[in-house]
Amino acid sequence: MLGHRLLQAAAAPGHRRFAAGLRQLERVQRQKLAELVGLVAASDSGRRLGVRPDWSWETFRDRLPVTDYEHWRAPIEEARAGQGGALIDSPVVRYQPTSGSTSAIKWIPYSKRFLAELDAAISPWIADLYRAHPRLRRGGHYWSMSWMPTELRDSMREDVNDDLQLMSLGKRLLAGATQSVPQTVSLARSSDDSLFATLAYLVADRSLSLLSVWSPTFGLGLLDALATWREELARALRAGDWGPRSAAMAGQRCPRSARGAALLSAWDGQDPEFFTRLWPGLAVVSAWDTSASAPWARRLSERLPQAAFQGKGLWATEGVVTFPYRDHHLLAYRSHVYEFQDPEDDRVYAPWELRTGQRVMPLMSTGAGLLRYRLNDLVRVEGHLGQVPALSFLGRLGSTDLVGEKLTGQAVHRALEAVPVPAGLAPVSVVALDDSGDGRPGYVLLLDGDGDGSPAELGGILEQALQANFHYQLARNLQQLAPVRCLARPGMRDLYLEQCRRRGMIEGNIKMETLQHWRGELPASLRAPAAGVEALS
Repeated sequence: MLGHRLLQAAAAPGHRRFAAGLRQLERVQRQKLAELVGLVAASDSGRRLGVRPDWSWETFRDRLPVTDYEHWRAPIEEARAGQGGALIDSPVVRYQPTSGSTSAIKWIPYSKRFLAELDAAISPWIADLYRAHPRLRRGGHYWSMSWMPTELRDSMREDVNDDLQLMSLGKRLLAGATQSVPQTVSLARSSDDSLFATLAYLVADRSLSLLSVWSPTFGLGLLDALATWREELARALRAGDWGPRSAAMAGQRCPRSARGAALLSAWDGQDPEFFTRLWPGLAVVSAWDTSASAPWARRLSERLPQAAFQGKGLWATEGVVTFPYRDHHLLAYRSHVYEFQDPEDDRVYAPWELRTGQRVMPLMSTGAGLLRYRLNDLVRVEGHLGQVPALSFLGRLGSTDLVGEKLTGQAVHRALEAVPVPAGLAPVSVVALDDSGDGRPGYVLLLDGDGDGSPAELGGILEQALQANFHYQLARNLQQLAPVRCLARPGMRDLYLEQCRRRGMIEGNIKMETLQHWRGELPASLRAPAAGVEALS
């Protein structure tokens, strides 16, 4: 396809720059900082912070504190309301929403400078993706759109959650020519309508060669919805008409596909070979595949066996840390300014100081104007390509402290490794609750599926493993915490995702996290087990 050749050509210069600087990490990073402090110093925020355009790396590190979103919330909200100055001397194109597992929606300013930084990672990623998977050139691509909750749509720009908007204008136009699903499906009245339209276009594209989503559970949800709506989708594709959904589709044209309609009509919603027949040319599926996302990535890959699977790098709405390149997840060293903090002693390292085996948290200073911004993510240095570190994502560093037990996500992850989860079950999350069922705070392991094995026994094993942590053991000995409960039922993944959405998280961006804190008691939708499924502690 001509669109693919043009997109590859557009990505080539950025790829060459990335490859050429692999042995010049310190020089590139110091130059990135010099450019950044010049732009920050010229802004209202920079003047308030006392940032000078002549600051060296060492001065920048010593003069400014490590920050999080709360440090920037007030000036961002003032700027959004037109009442305050920008964080950096670069025009803001839009404010991108994001949310954490326990936080309300955060708004990240996407300036022209920041978008250029993201594009500096996307170019070598795209170039290497085409190199490794030549079949991608033969068909259409789907880059996910992580739609807003329905109630927020009226206040949002139409492009706010289109992944293509992370690219430069030129690449965006070229990439748009390769897309199976038009961006305008995001304008539908509700998330369900956007999802329905997306599926209609995907089914209509027999040549689909790339399915790129962020969360593997979002990808699984697409496939599940295809089964649920198969009859309605078949009618729409056969007629080329949205039918009862027409008024909700904001004028979006309905695709027509006799082949897709016939396949859907003949499908019982269960036959696992259906997706191979539907998309025989699917070459690559891309999604998160590390930490708590790993079992769901395996399930997604198993349901699309005709395609290779590529794990995403570490991207956040606030910026990019790594992306897949030459079989590594390399630091996007030409994008932002990076530092890394040791979670044990808080020592901060420059990227050229990292050594294989270190476990550190990324700090980013970006063209959005966020300086020394800490992501609560733990990464391990796996090695280097040239001088650039390859990093693997180990999980979120969120912690819970209901009664002084001080559990971290990493501690819970290690404890879960001791739990022999039987076939047919998959861990979803361990949830800390103010009332886990008997009036006391405690922890609940959520499992999806209907495999053999006793949830009570699995809960007991996890309880024993968690007691390796001194403060947890003390809280249990003092009866401050209830014993671990284990809830197993089919559809638990979807129930968990619904709870995340109710807590303000963004559809498609929800990560499966090992440990979360939900205030209050266990939601009623999770309490009642499906018929025949035990749900006891």
